[in-house]
Amino acid sequence: IMEPRNDTQISEFLLLGLSEEPQLQPLLFGLFLSMYLITVCGNLLIILATISDSHLHTPMYFFLSNLSFADICFTSTTVPKMLVNIQTQSKVITYAGCITQMFFFLVFGALDDFLLTVMAYDRYVAICHPLHYMVIMSSWVCRKLVLASWIMCVLYSLLHSLMVLQLSFCANLEIPHFFCELNQVVHLACSDTFVNDMVIYFASVLLGGGPLTGILYSYSKIVSSIRAISSAQGKYKAFSTCASHLSIVSLFYCTTLGVYLSAGATHSSRSSAAASVMYSVVTPMLNPFIYSLRNKDINRALKIVFGGKL
Repeated sequence: IMEPRNDTQISEFLLLGLSEEPQLQPLLFGLFLSMYLITVCGNLLIILATISDSHLHTPMYFFLSNLSFADICFTSTTVPKMLVNIQTQSKVITYAGCITQMFFFLVFGALDDFLLTVMAYDRYVAICHPLHYMVIMSSWVCRKLVLASWIMCVLYSLLHSLMVLQLSFCANLEIPHFFCELNQVVHLACSDTFVNDMVIYFASVLLGGGPLTGILYSYSKIVSSIRAISSAQGKYKAFSTCASHLSIVSLFYCTTLGVYLSAGATHSSRSSAAASVMYSVVTPMLNPFIYSLRNKDINRALKIVFGGKL
C-alpha cells in the first residue's frame, strides 16, 4: 500500500492540458496566445480610455475599468503558464506554483463576480433612482464597494488555499486541466476531503448565489422601471446601457455554474476543463468588445487617446 506523502514533500503536479494530441498543440498555442493578447490589449484600452477622458470619471466607468483590470489578471494567472508548457512540451507545475496559481485564480474570478454585482447595483440606482444617483453612488461609496470586494475575495481565496495546504497527496499528481483548478486539486488528495468539499460547496452557493440574486433583483427592478418610461427613445437608451452588461453576466454565470455544478460528476474527464475556457478565457476577452463596440463614450475617448478626430 502506498503511504500518503506529506504535502511538504510534493515538488510538482502535472497539468495534462486540454488535449494530449501532439498535432493539436500548435493550434492550441496559436488560439490561446491570440485570445490572451486580445484580452490584455482590449481591457488595457478600456482602462486607458477611462483614465484619460474626464467625461468617463463616473461610477459606471470606474467599475468597468476595475473589471478590465480583474479580467487581465484573471487570464494572466492561467494562460501564460499553459502557453509555456505547450512550447516547452512540459506538463510540470511546481507545488508552490500550483497553490499560487489557484489562489490568484480564485481571487480574480471572485472579483469578477463581485464587480458584476456592483455594476448591476450601479445601473439599478442610475435608472430607478436617477435624482439621488450622485449622492448614493458618490466616489467614496464606489471606492468602498471595490475595496470591500477585494477584501472578501482575498479572504475567500485564502481560506481555500490554506485548506488545500492541509491535504496529503499520493502518487497520482496528474490534473486533467490546463491550470490548477480548486476542484481538480482537492480530488487528487489521499487524505479525507469532506471538509474541503463542504467549504467549496457552501462558498460557491454564497459567492455565486448571493451576487446572482442581487443582480437578478437589480435587473427585475430596472426592467419594471424601463417599462414605465413613456418615450420609446428613453426606453431604448435605458435598455441599451443594460443589455451589454446583462450579456456578460449571462455568459459568465452560465459557464461558471455549468462547470461547478457538473464538477462532481465530471472531475475525472476533460469536459469541465473545456467548459472552463468559456468563463476563464472567452468571457474576459469578450468584455471589451461588448462594452466598447456599443459604447459611444468609450469610442470617443479612444479616438482622443489615439489622436483621432471626434
